[in-house]
Amino acid sequence: MDTPIRLYMSMSLDGFVTGPDDRPGQELGRGGGRLFNWLDDRESDGPSGQVYREARATGAVLCGRRTFELAGRWQGDHHDGVPILVLTHHVDEGDVPPGHARFVTDVQDCARQARAAAGDRPVPRAAAGDRPVMVHGAGAAQALLRAGQLDEMEIHLVPVLLGDGRRLFDHLGGHPTELGLVRRLEARDVTHLRYRVHRPGETA
Repeated sequence: MDTPIRLYMSMSLDGFVTGPDDRPGQELGRGGGRLFNWLDDRESDGPSGQVYREARATGAVLCGRRTFELAGRWQGDHHDGVPILVLTHHVDEGDVPPGHARFVTDVQDCARQARAAAGDRPVPRAAAGDRPVMVHGAGAAQALLRAGQLDEMEIHLVPVLLGDGRRLFDHLGGHPTELGLVRRLEARDVTHLRYRVHRPGETA
């Protein structure tokens, strides 16, 4: 099986991945930090600890330019040196991203490079056979879905209504996308849901 491209996002029950007014210095928007309280249990032996350890075993990161910039470009490193593919509309001359990051302007090429980069990474003993490309950011997720390049979604569903902010599933082109539930893990203050994205014509 090809290296999967898997979205990892914490999301409110009303579909927001940040609160309103997300910007430098307030990267998660007003109230958006609430979506990540479950990380307090990341060192536990429970479901949230399991999900966190799996995420740490990723083989590459694919993100949108906005997410990359809001994160301070991660100082060129993310997840202990894995390659970072940044999907962007435009690259300014002389703008070279730091460390392990590189800009890619075509979504299909970005997905191809990310799969190849993740496949070249050693497989951690704790996650043998599973070294996915981790997707960060609503914009990148939407672009990959429209291009048919998103394989799975790991949604950390938090029981809160943010009411406003940045939605995860806007701008999908108006076409239905069938999902198959792969796993559901109930944890304190969050439900971890993993879905497989079905291709058009594929039986759900």
